[in-house]
Amino acid sequence: MSDPRTLRVDLGERSYDIRIGTGLLARAGEEIAPLLKRPRVAVVTDENVAALHLDALREGLAAAGIEMVALTLPAGEATKSWLHFTRTVEWLLEQKVERRDVVVAFGGGVIGDLAGFAAAVLRRGVRFVQIPTSLLAQVDSSVGGKTGINVAAGKNLVGAFHQPSLVLADIDVLGTLTPRDFLAGYGEVVKYGLLGDEAFFDWLEEMGPKLASGDVEARTAAVTRACEMKAEIVARDETEQGDRALLNLGHTFCHALEAATGYSDRLYHGEGVAVGCALAFELSSRLGLCAQEAPSRVRAHLRDMGMKVDLADIPGDLPDAEGLLALMAQDKKVVDGQLRFILARGIGQAFVTADVPRETVFKLLDDAMLARR
Repeated sequence: MSDPRTLRVDLGERSYDIRIGTGLLARAGEEIAPLLKRPRVAVVTDENVAALHLDALREGLAAAGIEMVALTLPAGEATKSWLHFTRTVEWLLEQKVERRDVVVAFGGGVIGDLAGFAAAVLRRGVRFVQIPTSLLAQVDSSVGGKTGINVAAGKNLVGAFHQPSLVLADIDVLGTLTPRDFLAGYGEVVKYGLLGDEAFFDWLEEMGPKLASGDVEARTAAVTRACEMKAEIVARDETEQGDRALLNLGHTFCHALEAATGYSDRLYHGEGVAVGCALAFELSSRLGLCAQEAPSRVRAHLRDMGMKVDLADIPGDLPDAEGLLALMAQDKKVVDGQLRFILARGIGQAFVTADVPRETVFKLLDDAMLARR
């Protein structure tokens, strides 16, 4: 076990560290203890993570004399709902969690978003720690303070900005992910290279297979670079008034596809991001913003990694192009009725714009739907 790497998210009084490395569950108590007024934490997790890792976390906390109570929720995107949000808040109140206490979100993006939102509203704001257990959560959802749940109208439409007090990204935990879960998270890793660091994308083209096969050093390097980029962007634009929207590359398409598939196992979030990035680069090319070489390279790398790339890769029925456009109109990035897109002038050169003809987006989606037949 080597010493973890430390990144700082610089937000003044709300600044916090991201710790990245191996063996962090075993030293979780040592890491969290400085935050505590009393030696007790309330952990929110899911059934899959609990079965694999909850005992290890309990032992890591106990080593520093910290008592743990835990709520275990069902695994899956459907848990990010009013029902489980209400259940979580009421459980935290039953555990007599006070304003000076710490809630621990121990799981993937679903648990991080849900538990973070519960902490945000409980007693008007209780501190929380993110211990992300999926690649997607380690490189994206655990950093930056976005919390929330899904509702019938769309994904993440109810929530709050509530920064964690600490993020512990234990690389060892990634070794228990299924290949599909790991690659879903890899969709978010690739996104960082595509939006702002072509050299990182070059590195991923070479090192992607090592990441997938379990190379700890490569995984640590990838998580660290992704978190560095996110921390820099969040520090500049905490509440997504400008630059932070770049982190939504691929997400406008992704969220519509997730809604179309009922937030089910047909399409994981990271898979939707990968498909969405491929569509965003294809749209950029059709608008004359970048050469066709860019979307071709994006698609080639995703294909080489064995990932979903096209609408044809999504099983089951999908709405037609008009239906998908209607779902996109519910996106959080709609401003004054105009949908903002994250497009690119090349790999590593993303930007935000609302200047996208509807007919071009319709034709892109229509062509993609025709390719499914």
